[in-house]
Amino acid sequence: MRIVITEFISLDGVVQAPGGQGEDNDGNFAHGGWSHPFFDPEVVGGSFTEAMENAEALLFGRRTWQTMAAAWPDRAGDPFADRMNCIPKYVVSQTLGEGDLTWHNTTLIAGDEAVARLRELRETDGGDLVVMGSPTLVRTLLSEGLVDELRLMVMPVLLGGGKSIFPADGGMRTLELVSTAISPAGVHVCTYRPITKS
Repeated sequence: MRIVITEFISLDGVVQAPGGQGEDNDGNFAHGGWSHPFFDPEVVGGSFTEAMENAEALLFGRRTWQTMAAAWPDRAGDPFADRMNCIPKYVVSQTLGEGDLTWHNTTLIAGDEAVARLRELRETDGGDLVVMGSPTLVRTLLSEGLVDELRLMVMPVLLGGGKSIFPADGGMRTLELVSTAISPAGVHVCTYRPITKS
């Protein structure tokens, strides 16, 4: 399986709380829902549809999983929501228990076993393992060299601070731009793949 990261991201690299107010106020973040003015169904929505078409499963950190688990089950009947609800899901957490997994078809991966377990999953055959949001998990995946594709929906907005997906460990990681599309609102949907050193 390929591990594919899909993120709404501001020009200054913030991925925190694109979905709505109150989604994630850590650090007094005050711009929840900042992605909404830039969303369009064709380019930005089309990118998500394409990612879901190739997905065999979804992978989340705890907080993103809890936000999604609270939102999607009530939207049944919409084709995208139905896909989100039915597809296999993995959540990485050190605090959730099996009894907390209320969102259909979710498997728990213990936080202290996550890197080893995700290496195993990545080596299996199948479609993509798609990550949405989950900045702490994405930083770990990038740090460990476990990301096969990075799909960024770069929104034309500066948020002045907030959570990032990028490791701050001083390491250089070179990527290849494999596709790009620009929406009428100025969103750049950029797909990158790591350049492996030979």
